[in-house]
Amino acid sequence: MKPRKAKNGNSSQKIIGIDPGYDRLGIAVIEKFSKGHENILYSGCFRTSSRDSIYERLHQIGLEISRLIEIFRPDIATMETLFIAKNQKTAMRVSEARGVIIYEMTKRHIPIFEYSPMQVKAAITGNGHSDKDHMIKMIHLLVSMPKISSAITNKKRLDDEYDAIAVALTHNAIHNWSSLQK
Repeated sequence: MKPRKAKNGNSSQKIIGIDPGYDRLGIAVIEKFSKGHENILYSGCFRTSSRDSIYERLHQIGLEISRLIEIFRPDIATMETLFIAKNQKTAMRVSEARGVIIYEMTKRHIPIFEYSPMQVKAAITGNGHSDKDHMIKMIHLLVSMPKISSAITNKKRLDDEYDAIAVALTHNAIHNWSSLQK
């Protein structure tokens, strides 16, 4: 994927990171610059209502992913692989949400990279068995977090949002930026 040129002449690449779910969907868009720094352009946790049918919830997820693709025009999509939990029904629903997300990316020819939770933890903290608190601390050290509307909404970032940021950062850690500049 050839990087785009930013206004300052610096090459950049936009990555959308997704922590898939059907109840809560973590989404982050980061921009990686050839000079080494990364900016978070967007991060959030998209929620669907349990009062809606699964079909309506999947439709809402598709609309939100489509909306964010149109706004940010990512070059690459990253996603956490499905962690098979004890609850098979939940795993199936998350798989269905992943299918909607994959569809929205592939219809726009956005390459998708998937990383396991262990790969993400190793890329962010250096330890594939790190806990959530260590991950969050490292994310804050790796990239400056934009102020969110928490002062207005009284909300804090959820784990899903941090996971989406982490999976986007993982792509940069695993893939050498210099190979993208050719």
